This record gives sequence, C-alpha cells and structure tokens, in this order.
Amino acid sequence: MAHAETDAIKFAYWVPNVSGGLVISNIEQRTNHSAEYNRKLAQIAERSGFDYALSQIRFTAGYGADEQHESVAFSHDLLAATTTLKVIAAILPGPWNPALAAKQIATISYLTNGRVAINLVSGWFRGEFHAIGEHWLDHDERYRRSEEFIRALRGIWTEDSFTFRGDFYRFNEYSLKPKPPRPLPEIFQGGSSRAARDMASRVSDWYFTNGNTPAEIARQVDDIQSKAKANNHSVKVGVNAFAVVRETEDEARAVLAEIIAKANPEAVNAFGHEVKNAGKASPEGEGNWAKSSFDDLVQYNDGFRSNLIGTPRQVAQRVVDLKRAGADLILLGFLHFQEEVEYFGKHVIPLVRELEDAEAAAASLAAE
Repeated sequence: MAHAETDAIKFAYWVPNVSGGLVISNIEQRTNHSAEYNRKLAQIAERSGFDYALSQIRFTAGYGADEQHESVAFSHDLLAATTTLKVIAAILPGPWNPALAAKQIATISYLTNGRVAINLVSGWFRGEFHAIGEHWLDHDERYRRSEEFIRALRGIWTEDSFTFRGDFYRFNEYSLKPKPPRPLPEIFQGGSSRAARDMASRVSDWYFTNGNTPAEIARQVDDIQSKAKANNHSVKVGVNAFAVVRETEDEARAVLAEIIAKANPEAVNAFGHEVKNAGKASPEGEGNWAKSSFDDLVQYNDGFRSNLIGTPRQVAQRVVDLKRAGADLILLGFLHFQEEVEYFGKHVIPLVRELEDAEAAAASLAAE
C-alpha cells in the first residue's frame, strides 16, 4: 500500500556546526564542523530521506565545542546547498531580539521557498551569558521571556502595525514587509520542565525533549497534548536520540561501550554540573538533565536513553515504539555523520515505513 506521508514519523539530524561531534568522548568521530563537510552532509541527508537539519547555537567554547559557527548564517548556507531539506536555525533570546529574528528568518524563508524554521533555545549555559554580558534569568523567567519572544514573532509575521506590551519586549505599531511566505516558519522549542511543557502547549509548533524511554515520552506527550487541547492549540513532539546502527546488536553495543569508556570525565562532569543546575532550577526539579547519569551526559541531550542502538530492524522497531508513544519526529546524532546518515537512510528508514504501513493496515482492518 502507498505510505501516508502525513502520518509518517519525520527524521532530523543535528548539524555539526560546532567542533567536537555529538559525544563528549575521545573516541574517533569522523565528523567535521567545516562548511564543506556540512554541505555534503546536508545533501546526503536530503537524498537519504531526512526531513530536517537542526543547527546548534553556541557563543563560547566548552565541553569539546571549542569552535562554533553561528547558527542562522550556517543554516542559510545549508539551505543554499539543498532543495527540499528544511533547516532549523537555533536562536537564543537575549542575544537576539524578536525584531531581528523576525526579519532575518522572513528574508531567509523568502529566499529558500519557506524551508527555514527556528529552534528557540531558552538557555541552559549560565557561563555563556556571563561571558557575553547578557543578564541571566531564573528558570521559569527564561521560559516566560521565550513565550513573549514567540508571540512577538508571530505578531510581526502576521500583523501590520503590530503593538505588544510584554515584560521583556515592547513593539509600537511595527510593520514588517515583506512578511515570510505562508505557511509561516515553524517554531521549535526544547525542554522537559513544567514551564517548558506549558509554554509548548500554548505557543510552539514543535516541542523537543531529551532522549528517553517510550513510557516516559508518552507521559510527557499526554501532559502536553491535554494542555494544548485545553488551549485550543496544536503542538508536535520531537525526541532526541543518538543512533548506533550496525549489522549485529553486539557490534552496536560495543560501539556504545567504547564511546562511554573513552568519555572525557572532566568535560562530562563540567557539562553535567552546568546543565543539572539548569534542569534542577525548575521549581519541580524536572528540567532537561535533572536526572541524567554520567553515561547519559556523554551524549549532550540524553540520546542514549532512546535506545536506538542495534540492528536496522531493531532500531526501526524502536523508532515506531517512540512514534506510538507520541513522537512525531526523531532528532538524530551519529558518530560518523556522513556515512551513518546515509546508512540510516538506506537501511532503517525503509523498515520504519514498512512497519508504519503494517500498523496502518492492521488499524484499518480492525476498524472495518
């Protein structure tokens, strides 16, 4: 049967626009943060069935990321090198004002036939804010500012003479022209805390959460979707995962064990200290990384927890399990990006589509 594209789980990959790869480990990573490497990677991903690429935002060095390319400019370069891939540019309130972001993204959307999106990062790296002279807000205040940022973006993109009176941003009869083409650029956000989930249920198009088990993802999804429904809002969910796909499960598990065995303890612990403070700063103590172990923290966003480690069929089944839990998109990191994105597209995505079609057929028969 033909696959129903609207029901298909989507795939994204982390753009390695910062040095050090996606794990804090001394294991070999055949990944490079250069423009040439990333243009080729974007083209491979596009051919391999990936829907999105997500660029990272960092202003200062640390935890292996000693060099960083700016996310919006880098995203535009990847869009210029591709034809169908959507690229999500990370934006950080504080350094960015909504007027700047609205104008930047509207122009890039116009130039790329609507293929740019944004990931609004509320901020976890206090040292970074200190280094660049930006005021650091308490946890829930950061999400209040992000919500105002999104409301301002949408207002600028849809209204003439936009006026807004917030606690963080003010606009006085501002008209942006030309506005971005419809549909408007999608707005992603991350987080696992109460404030992050509540914000997603009110204003975001997509909610990114750290890697986790299907049961824990389902718990978050149920919470977000019930609140979104009450707010007459619609939001989709993306789940972080680090994929190690090999011909046998033993091979894949051996790679994971080597990543962790060669982890840089000093860097992992320093990163853990920073992000755990950010995660635990939420009133309920349930932000991203609040419960992460040392092994989890070797991959920046708890990607090992999603358990996409094994053979192509095992990984495809686990992707479908995450979809069943409520995930609409899987955001993937890899050890060797170019080779492994291509391998994932050739050997895993077709199996995911087969499993999705089988489940759809079974549901159709059950409904008759």
